[in-house]
Amino acid sequence: MSLAVQIRQHGGPEELQIVDVTVGDPGPGQIRIRHHAIGLNFIDVYHRTGLYPLTMPATIGMEAAGVVEAVGEGVTHLKVGDRAAYASQPPGSYCEVRVMPAQCVCKLPDAISFETGAAMMLKGLTAQYLLKKTLPVEGLQSGDPVLFHAAAGGVGLIACQWARALGLQLIATAGTDAKCQLVLANGAAHAINYQNEDFAARVKEITGGKGVKVVYDSVGKDTWDKSLECLRPFGLMASFGNASGPVPPFAPGSLGAKGSLYVTRQTLFTHIATRESTQAMADELFAVVASGQVKIHIDQRYPLAEVQQAHRDLEARKTTGSTILTL
Repeated sequence: MSLAVQIRQHGGPEELQIVDVTVGDPGPGQIRIRHHAIGLNFIDVYHRTGLYPLTMPATIGMEAAGVVEAVGEGVTHLKVGDRAAYASQPPGSYCEVRVMPAQCVCKLPDAISFETGAAMMLKGLTAQYLLKKTLPVEGLQSGDPVLFHAAAGGVGLIACQWARALGLQLIATAGTDAKCQLVLANGAAHAINYQNEDFAARVKEITGGKGVKVVYDSVGKDTWDKSLECLRPFGLMASFGNASGPVPPFAPGSLGAKGSLYVTRQTLFTHIATRESTQAMADELFAVVASGQVKIHIDQRYPLAEVQQAHRDLEARKTTGSTILTL
């Protein structure tokens, strides 16, 4: 048996209920893992509210770390007793023990704690594919400015540090002066409080009127139009989330008028669709964390029993860095 957080219908945080579930043995290509810590992410909110619908009843959560208890047929990269961490489909990490596909589960280096592993996999792999794979047509060179929205969150703080390591000038947006100070302390070259500044005007000022080659945006509806104004000709608008709501339909012709712009909507799960790609990305993440170039900030911890409050705080933008659920 295992405690698990389930929803029986889409809705608010009150739909998150702790229940007992039966956990069986892993089948071919699966493992059973006992969690030590669980990561909290905004995609969990999308699953709970129905923006990304699930079949009911559903256990949500995409990220965790723990110890492998059993290994199914055909699994060769993990064995019983291994420390492991993952960001993986299908949802279901909000629990003590689960059976899940082994493909996206990676051995966790001894130098990285379970809590750090649970806090960094989805967010760190996201930062990796954005900065290393989601690139403008002209590429990124050392010294190039890039714009990163919601930079005080879990993905953002990792991206600030990783961008600095890559020699990029990351322009961060955040919603409070305190969050702006936080991103600057973590490697951002500039910080813009979008609550009291026009971020598009500030980006143009910072870049001498040229704009940036790429905007990384997990906010969605509220930042979309002004983000397009921040791009130089042939720039890339890289959308990877909808924290303020989905981007409304727009006329493709407007991209031509604004400078022959490119638009992409990225998702982590395309990038980690194979065992090989998952491991290669994880190896880069583990290396940059182990080197000290990127530190994982766990700024909030909630017992699993307080998962409703964790969701309320996340949606109210009261959190910074990474958040974990403890067992």
